[in-house]
Amino acid sequence: MNTSVFALAFLLQIYCQCNCQNVTRPNIVMVMSDAFDGRLSFDPGSKVVQLPYINYLRQLGSTFLNAYTNSPICCPSRAAMWSGQFVHLTQSWNNFKGLDANATTWMDLLEKNGYLTKMIGKLDYISGSHTVSNRVEAWTRDVQFLLRQEGRPVSELVGNKSTVRIMKKDWQNTDKATQWIHETAASSHLPFALYLGLNLPHPYQTESLGPTAGGSTFRTSPYWLTKVSSELISIPKWLPMAAMHPVDYYSTVTKNCSGVFTEEEVKSIRAFYYAMCAEADAMLGRVISALRDTGLLSNTVIMFTADHGELAMEHRQFYKMSMFEGSSHVPLLIMGPGLMSGLQVKQPVSLVDVYPTVLDLAGISAVGNLSGHSLLPLLSKSSTFSKNQHPHWVLSEYHGCNVNASTYMLRRGRWKYITYADGTSVPPQLFDLTLDKEELHNVVLKFPDVQAQLEKLLRNIVDYPKVSTAVHVYNKKAFGAWRSSLGTNYSQVIANLRWHVDWQKDVLANEGAIDNWLNGTLA
Repeated sequence: MNTSVFALAFLLQIYCQCNCQNVTRPNIVMVMSDAFDGRLSFDPGSKVVQLPYINYLRQLGSTFLNAYTNSPICCPSRAAMWSGQFVHLTQSWNNFKGLDANATTWMDLLEKNGYLTKMIGKLDYISGSHTVSNRVEAWTRDVQFLLRQEGRPVSELVGNKSTVRIMKKDWQNTDKATQWIHETAASSHLPFALYLGLNLPHPYQTESLGPTAGGSTFRTSPYWLTKVSSELISIPKWLPMAAMHPVDYYSTVTKNCSGVFTEEEVKSIRAFYYAMCAEADAMLGRVISALRDTGLLSNTVIMFTADHGELAMEHRQFYKMSMFEGSSHVPLLIMGPGLMSGLQVKQPVSLVDVYPTVLDLAGISAVGNLSGHSLLPLLSKSSTFSKNQHPHWVLSEYHGCNVNASTYMLRRGRWKYITYADGTSVPPQLFDLTLDKEELHNVVLKFPDVQAQLEKLLRNIVDYPKVSTAVHVYNKKAFGAWRSSLGTNYSQVIANLRWHVDWQKDVLANEGAIDNWLNGTLA
C-alpha cells in the first residue's frame, strides 16, 4: 500500500469514527428557566395555562412528576445543578456564596471530551453575584428584628394584544441561542451542548421602590394573558397569621405579605405569573424549532427545568425560599433519541441528578463523589441498569435570606419532612402530600414513628445540626468583614438597603440588635 492510499484509508477511518461518535453521542440542549412552578408541567396544573412546547416535550419525552430543587433560591440551586453536589457540600449558602470560579461543571467535562459547547443567558452559580441587600439579609437572618425586605407583590399590565416580547433580555438570549444553532452547531462535525438560561418567569424589579428594590412585580401583556384560563386559577387557602409556623411567619413578614390582599389581587398575581410562564415556554419553542429546522432534533436530547419554583401567593407568600411545593417543586422534562416518550416518572429526583445524567448521555465517566444519580435507567428504552438504583428520596436545604433558620427538606413517598437549625430549637413540620396537597396540616405530632424514620434517614444523609452551625459561623464572619470594609459609612449603607422603610423607624434599636447578635454565641 503506497503512502497516499494509506493516508486516505487513515482519513476515512478518522471520518467514520467521527460520524459514529456523533451518532452514539447525542447533542445536549438544556433550557433552564427561573422560578418556574414544576406542577405546571403536568396535570392538573398544566390546564391553567397554555404551554405548548412543554406539552410537546411531555408527549415526546418524559416528565418527572416529583422533581425538586436542592435549594429554593437561584445561586445555591444552580451550584448544585452544575456541580452535581448537595448545597452543604458546595457550601453555596446564599445568592452571594456560590461555587468557586474554577469549579468543574458538567459543561466543562463535555468540552474536555470532545463536545462543542455554548452557554448563553443566566448562569448565576459563581460566588459574588446579587445585590448587597440580598447578602446582608442572608447574613443577618438570626438577628432579633423583623423587617420587611421586599416590595409588596403587584401585577403590572404592559403593551397590547400584539405585544409578545416583554422580557427583552431573555428574548435576545434566545435569539443568540437559535442563531448559534443555525450558524455554528449545524455546520459542526462535533456533538454539541447548548445551555440557555432564562430570567422568566422570575418577577421583575419594582422600579418605583428604588435601585435596591427586589423583584416583586409580575408583569405581562394582554397577549400572554390570553394563554391563561382565568376560570381555573385557584385562590390558595391561608392559615391565620397566628397559626403559622414561626419560620413561615418570618418569611411572610419579610416578604411584605402580611398585609391585606383581596381575592382579586391574589388572582391577578397568579394570572400574571402564569402568563409569564407562557412567555418562557415560547422561548423554549424557539430553540426546539431551530433544532428541527436544522435537522438536528432527531439526535438531540432536550432538557427543560428551573432553579426553583414560585409561590405566587400560596401560603401568603410570593417568591421562593420555602420548602412548600410551589417554591421547591421544579419542572424536569427530557426528550431525545433512545429515550421513552409519553412517560411520567413518579420517582423523586432533584437537580443534582442532572450532572450524572448528562455525563451518562455523553458516555463520560464521572469523577469524584456526586450527590446525584443518572436518570437514564428510568428513561432509556434499552437500559441495562436497574431502575431501583436511584434512592427513593430527595434532599433540599436552604440557608439564605427571608428565612430565619437553616431549613432541610426530605421528600420520600407521600411524606415531606421539614426540619430546622439544630433539629430541636425550631419545631419540625411533616406533610402528607397525598391527603394534603396544599400543605396546610402539619401532622408531625400525629405520626411520631414517621418522623423518627425520616429524621434518622436525614441524619444519615447529612449531619444537619453541624451544617447549621457552620452557616452561623460563616454568616457572622462574612457580615463582620463586610461591616469592617465600610468603615464610617456602615450606618448609612445598612440603613438604605431594601429594608430601609422599617429600618428607619428605629435605627438605634436595629443597629443594637445586630451588635448583640455579633457579640453573642455562634450557636
